[in-house]
Amino acid sequence: MAGAGGGGVRDMDALEGVRSIVLKPSESLDEGRFTRIAGADFNDAGLGLPGLLASLATTGFQASNLGDAVDVVNQMLDWRLSHEKPREDCDEAELDPTYRESVKCKIFLGFTSNLVSSGIRDVVRFLVQHHMVDVIVTTAGGIEEDLIKCLAPTYRGEFSLPGTLLRSKGLNRIGNLLVPNDNYCKFENWIMPLFDQMLQEQSTENVWTPSKVIARLGKEINDENIRLMNGEAIHATPRKTGIIVLGGGLPKHHICNANMFRNGADYAVYINTAQEFDGSDSGAQPDEAVSWGKIKGSAKPVKGTLHGS
Repeated sequence: MAGAGGGGVRDMDALEGVRSIVLKPSESLDEGRFTRIAGADFNDAGLGLPGLLASLATTGFQASNLGDAVDVVNQMLDWRLSHEKPREDCDEAELDPTYRESVKCKIFLGFTSNLVSSGIRDVVRFLVQHHMVDVIVTTAGGIEEDLIKCLAPTYRGEFSLPGTLLRSKGLNRIGNLLVPNDNYCKFENWIMPLFDQMLQEQSTENVWTPSKVIARLGKEINDENIRLMNGEAIHATPRKTGIIVLGGGLPKHHICNANMFRNGADYAVYINTAQEFDGSDSGAQPDEAVSWGKIKGSAKPVKGTLHGS
């Protein structure tokens, strides 16, 4: 009996140990620092698009990152020089209240060429049309795809469509988009006469081969682009600068490098599917850019990794 009683005590002690682990009391969370999770209330007839976008921040997972990105972009759009104290070395014109209210954040928008192939092209067009961004950086492929879309449409297909079948039909697949080969033929037919004319004009002054013309033109364009881009960032003061980069690669690198020359951008939003483990700039977290002086340490940058976007 004594042994049985001792076993009972040990069982009770073990049970209490389990309870202390499984039912461990929680520390109270300060609701001033931690946001309650709650989704959009679609029963609210007045929800609207602003309410839906605002609800993302409290939804959790990647929706919260997207909600934070919306908030940072709104900060870029809302900022005015009048929100800041005048600099000690500013000139008299900068002290004028009307002038200070008119000075907005300079927004750099970068995107990769595949987004131009998609319907994001129309979003970019809207942003440019309504002067909501100031500097645009994309690739040569992005410009090419934009011109092609002016000549002929792109269509929706499927990611699973077999390449051999599409090739036999003269259809090119970009993800789940289909671009008829005729689109590129139309582009070639339009642009080659322009190149021929450029070559002819160059040849009247110098006898150059086509490859030399293209190489020289490419170098001059690249050098001039770098100077102009760096100047956009360096001479932005007294404005703040904001970065919005959709995708990675050259546009992201080009924009971030330019902002390094002013000790970093004040706002930054990255949206891409790249990861940082391979050491690429495309997948780098915003804090890596802080270490280079491409984003200010005082900024609150956001990276959204939106798979399937």
